[in-house]
Amino acid sequence: MSFIMIFAILIVLWGVLTYNKLVMLRGRIDNSWAQIDVQLKRRFNLIPNLVSSVKGYAKHEKETLEEVTASRTKYLSAKTPEEKLGANSELTGALSRLFAVAENYPDLKASTNFLDLQKQLKDTEDKIGFSRQFYNDTAMKFNIAIVKVPASIIANLFGFTSRPYYKTEGEERENVEVKF
Repeated sequence: MSFIMIFAILIVLWGVLTYNKLVMLRGRIDNSWAQIDVQLKRRFNLIPNLVSSVKGYAKHEKETLEEVTASRTKYLSAKTPEEKLGANSELTGALSRLFAVAENYPDLKASTNFLDLQKQLKDTEDKIGFSRQFYNDTAMKFNIAIVKVPASIIANLFGFTSRPYYKTEGEERENVEVKF
């Protein structure tokens, strides 16, 4: 075989291997986003029970309860990952305020139903945190892979585009203020 033919075969082989690597990384990103989505849905399924627990004790905290419910609804109607990230940030802030309100009601804080829901929500938040980290690690590997030369040639040729990182939004970064 001639040198040119061997070189052409190596280029094609490199292209196939690079394409497959990018497809694998993209699949991992999609899977890690799905894992975040699963945990967020679990959290959203806990929220109606949490809200009804608090309603019984804190009838005049209507605004906070409505805010939690509205944030949950906004997430459920979100279509894109970016919309879901924004709605999730709003809900995280609303839940923080809900737990701050709960601090004002000793009977509520002692309720086994409320405590169980709070524990489940904490476990879910921990899983969401781990899933976010995994998603961002995977997105970073993919985003780096599609801009590195010479893999960027294959990425551009087949339309691979960078994926957003899962960032903590405004309300999630703020400290919760508890007033007595």
